[in-house]
Order: sequence, then structure tokens, then C-alpha cells
Amino acid sequence: MKRADVLQCQFSNWHNVFRDITFKSRVIDLPSDVTEYLLADGFTLPEGCEDKLQRTGLQNDSNDEVEWDSDKTEVKGPDFSQFNQQIDLAIESLGGAVFPKLNWSAPKDAVWIAMGNTLKCTCPRHIYLLLKSSNFISHDLNYPFDKCVDEPKSHHDIVYQLVLKRWHDINPVGEFRCFVSNNTLIGKCNDSPCICQRQHTSHFPAIHSDKRSICDDIEVFFVDNIQSKFPLSSYVFDVYRLRQNKVYLVDFNPYGPVTDGLLFSWDELLCDKPLGFDFTSQAPIKPVFRFVESEGQIQSNTYQCYAVPQDIVHLTTGEDPIKLIDFLKLKTQNPDDSSTDED
Repeated sequence: MKRADVLQCQFSNWHNVFRDITFKSRVIDLPSDVTEYLLADGFTLPEGCEDKLQRTGLQNDSNDEVEWDSDKTEVKGPDFSQFNQQIDLAIESLGGAVFPKLNWSAPKDAVWIAMGNTLKCTCPRHIYLLLKSSNFISHDLNYPFDKCVDEPKSHHDIVYQLVLKRWHDINPVGEFRCFVSNNTLIGKCNDSPCICQRQHTSHFPAIHSDKRSICDDIEVFFVDNIQSKFPLSSYVFDVYRLRQNKVYLVDFNPYGPVTDGLLFSWDELLCDKPLGFDFTSQAPIKPVFRFVESEGQIQSNTYQCYAVPQDIVHLTTGEDPIKLIDFLKLKTQNPDDSSTDED
């Protein structure tokens, strides 16, 4: 994977070519002060957003009043009034609700902080809240060429953009990720389609019963609309199959470990041994289409770890043994701990 591959997968680089087969969208250049705001430490919503932010679910059910410290100076956020107007106009033109992302990533890891636990946004404050809370967005802004094999270059010449897609209530059973190598919908050196269920944390029985039709629809869609039209020879693209014979393009991603292989590993996708090829007969076998076939195959939600403090994640997963040692020392040095062995 090279730097040029990542640049080609920016939304604005491919949207005009594939406009007719994807969701209606608007692209707004991010002003430099907005980019700086997203990169800055701390969390303060821009002017005009703080007092409007609803606090659904955070209300205190008791009648006790909270006394705030009136001596503290109120921290004011930046003023992005002109940019907010652009966002409002775009949202209005897209039907009143949008799905936000930047050049490459959407703030899916921040969905836990949004009302309704979705990325549905109806005003600028929802968008700021998600973008500012997302590690995925921070990665796009700081390390866009992570894992590229060519010489690292400055990314300060990138024009960062806010992408707003018209909101659709998408059924996850219809989302699929497809891997293209050498302009063919295959795994490397493989003559069989390489397709994967996008929402790999759920089991959808309907996929199993309709798997042949799903593969056929995606293959036809790829050949008719994408093959040889995208500038790269190897890439990953996501689609949404609304129903039989009706498929929409969702996004393009680089062909490499920076993109989640989901039910495939990149060792498989990048190795010389073909996926789905019968060496005995030297003929391709059935398409390599992977999906969760039973409840027992469901994988953990990779976004769940972003909803709790990282220290807790590291402690519970054993990723930081020093924190575990410190925790054990704290327990042994507390003779007044009244917890029982059972606790």
C-alpha cells in the first residue's frame, strides 16, 4: 500500500465518477481553524452549540438542586458561524439528516456518545460532538499514511473535507465488503470473488439463504459500474444491497492492513496462495463469500472498547501489565479493604 493509494480513496476523488450509484452527498472544505479545533486537546463545543446541546438521559431524577461554582470563568468555544451556515445548508439540501465523515473515515467509534447511538446528525453540534470524540477522525488528521510502504511525506498539503451523506436507515444485513486485486473481484491470484459480511458482529440467517443471489448481484454491480473505472488496480469497496438487483456503492478503501479485513485476514489476502482455488483440478471453486453462519461465530464489537476509559480496557485485556501490577500493589497495600474473597 502506497501513499498514492490512500489519496485515491479520498471521498472527493471518486465521488463525481460514481455519483449515480452512491448516496447523495455534499462535500465542504474544512477551514484551517476547524481542523485545529479537532486536533486540539480538551473538549468545548463551538459558540452557539453549548447551550443548545440536549442532555437527554443525563437528567437527575431527584429534586436536589446542583450548586455551580459561579466564581469560575466560563470557557467559550471557537466561533465557526460561517462554517455552521454551510453545514446547515447542506443538511437541508440532503433532507434534514446526514451521516458525517472526513476524507476517509467516519466517527463510528464515537457512536456511543450520540443520542440514539447512531451517526444520524441533524445540526452542526451533533457533527462536532462526534468528530471531536472520535479516534478514527484523529487518526485521519494525524496519521493518514500510516502503514504506507513508500517514504513518509508531510500530510499538511491535504485538503481536509467534511463529507455529509444523506441519512438512510440502512439494514446491516445488506452491507458487504469486497476485495479487488488486479482489477478483479478476487483475493490475490484467485479466480473466485472475495466478499465479506460488513457487520461481522451479528448473525443474519437471511444471508445464508440468499448467499448465491448476493454474490451474483455484487459481481454484476462490480463489472457494470466499477471495474476499470476506479484508478487503482487493487482496492476495497463497500456496498449496500437494498434488495435483489439493487446495489449501492458506499465507499472505497486502500487494499492493505489499514482497512479492516473483517472475516478475512490480510495474511490471506496478500499471500501468494489463492483463496478458493483448487490446485488439483487447476480450476476455481465456489466464490469465497464469508459471513457469520451461526450465533457461535459472532465476533466482539470492535467499537465497544471506545465507550470506556482506555485504562480499564488495558487492565481487563492485559495489554498493559504495568497497570495490572500497580493495581495489585494497591490492593495488597490496603489493609482496611473490607471486601470479601467472594466479592
